[in-house]
Order: sequence, then structure tokens, then C-alpha cells
Amino acid sequence: MKLIIGNKNYSSWSLRGWLAAKQSGLSFEELTVHIDGDDWEAMKQQDGEFQPSAGKVPVLWDGDTVVWDSIAILEYLADKVGRDRFWPKSDDARGMARAMVAEMHSSYLPLRRACPMNIRAQHRVGLSNEVKADIVRILGLWAEARARFGKGGPFLFGTFGAADIFYAPVVSRFLTYGIGVPGFAQAYMQAVWEHDWMQSWIGAAQDEAWTISQFEVGETA
Repeated sequence: MKLIIGNKNYSSWSLRGWLAAKQSGLSFEELTVHIDGDDWEAMKQQDGEFQPSAGKVPVLWDGDTVVWDSIAILEYLADKVGRDRFWPKSDDARGMARAMVAEMHSSYLPLRRACPMNIRAQHRVGLSNEVKADIVRILGLWAEARARFGKGGPFLFGTFGAADIFYAPVVSRFLTYGIGVPGFAQAYMQAVWEHDWMQSWIGAAQDEAWTISQFEVGETA
């Protein structure tokens, strides 16, 4: 398998796809492209592996199968290796985890726009009421998941899974922009940030030479 991802410092969807690939336990080749560079623009116009995703990342290429969009990649991998590797076993926990992942996939546009993922930075930005509402909603979901289903470990549903994969970039955003969170959320964020896979991604992001000016927002803390 081959996974095509964008800049590790900025590409939140690439992080989700990459974590899903790691969670699958399957071997894969990783290809990183600079999504703001001329080479990537040229690749998007070519025939071949990049074309089916309309030039978006991440893209999973598994033989003749091409899967784009991070949630589709996660579900494809779950079908290959067993859904229990990604999702809680009980119906009530699995139902909530699926709803949380779907909401993350389709919602929180004010937070995404005001606080783009930028692992290397420490910024302060003014938060609109819409962004604050997104933050409150996310913290509420985290609190409910941890209270109801988090007894088996430090993650949202105890053990690391699909919900943590999809909220990992939110953890990054909260840290980058100094978002104040209650103690339970701090503990959860620490568990995600210190996960071995996250540390590997963070280290690679810090070593990247690429900079995308539109994602360098706010004042340096």
C-alpha cells in the first residue's frame, strides 16, 4: 500500500489518514507532497495515482484500489483488518464514536478557519462566538465519551481508536492556539500528544522546511 499525504505541519486530514494507516497495522509506503508547491500543482494535472482524488490528500493506493478522503480511508482499512481495531465493541459506545467522527468530518468550520493546524507554531488569535461554540461542543463530547466509555484507558473510548484519530488535529489546534480546557481534557490531550505515532508525526513536522503563509496566522505567543 501507498499513502500520499500533504505537509505534516499543516495537513490535518493527512494526519487522520496517516494515523488510520498506522492503526491498521498494515505495512505502507508514505509519500509526502508539498500541497502549496509547484510540483504538487503539476502532479494534479497528470494522469495516474493522483487523479482519482481530484488532487486532494490523503490518498491511499492499494493495488488497483484508490481511496481518498480520510474517513473513507479509515473505513477501508477497518474492513481489511477488522472493525474492532478502530471502533468500540459495544453498540452504545460504537454508536457514539461513529457520530463523533462524522461530526468532526463535517462540522466545526469556524474553528478550522480561525485556527488552522500548525504544529510548529505558538499563536494567539481572537476567538469569535462561533469558534467558542465549536470548542464548547467538542469539550462536551469529549467529556461525555470519557465519562461513559473511557474507563479502559486515557483515550476517548478507553483505547486508541477512530475517534482519537479524528480529533488528534483538534488537540494540535488547542495546543497551538493556547485554548484553555478543563483538567480532564488536558489529560486526554496529553495522552494523544505523547502517543508514539503522534510524536513521530510531530518530529517530522518540525523538520519540514516548507512554510505556507496562509496558515501562519495570529500573533506569536
